[in-house]
Amino acid sequence: MTAGGTKLITTDFILRNTEAISPPLIPELTLHLATEATTLWQATETELEQNGLPPPYWAFPWAGGQAVARYVIDNAPLVAGKRVLDVGAGSGMVGLAALWASAATVIANDTDPVAATAIALNAETNGLQAGLTIAIRDMLDEPVMAEDGGPLYDTVLAGDICYERSMSDRMQAWLQRHADAGALVLVGDPGRTYQPIGGIALCAHYDVPVSLEIEDSELRRTAVWRLTGSAKAAAGSTPESP
Repeated sequence: MTAGGTKLITTDFILRNTEAISPPLIPELTLHLATEATTLWQATETELEQNGLPPPYWAFPWAGGQAVARYVIDNAPLVAGKRVLDVGAGSGMVGLAALWASAATVIANDTDPVAATAIALNAETNGLQAGLTIAIRDMLDEPVMAEDGGPLYDTVLAGDICYERSMSDRMQAWLQRHADAGALVLVGDPGRTYQPIGGIALCAHYDVPVSLEIEDSELRRTAVWRLTGSAKAAAGSTPESP
């Protein structure tokens, strides 16, 4: 499998280095996840050196993603019959949760080309391929409004995207544009350094079981936030057009 001339980690590699299990908070889904983080990281290093691929973040059920996925499943009308964008999709857990809750369409977006393989495999495992599009690119400068003046997506979901300052600043600004355009924007975060601190409304809290191999605690208190409209949009200004 290739993308832009880069040899990707294959489905066989993922199957050999993960197990088909359910994330602790999402028993409705079965995902191919790493059960021993160090083993997978070491197995991936050779491929990283050869192909310049990022670390295998797609192999772990991060706390913010689990919280958003749980919230979506428990509140299915937020996505049922709607156009959904899952940003920073990783394993595809959040987007697949939306499809499980009857979303009309889901775009699962990530910048890691290996995530495309993982998402496709997880979708097939759960029988949730219908309505799914996998978009592997940086979307953070792309339009947020459709040609009819409405939001490009009805619901935008993002789990655990606030761990690095420059990326988090860009992401939050882009998500705010979606909220200002009229989309429902939900962000899951377990208290990362660069989590949103303004223009948000709390939807739910979850105590999310996680591995000590990737977190500093076996249980992370995790919030799901809804982005509210910016002051500019609330004052009646027209959101930025595509």
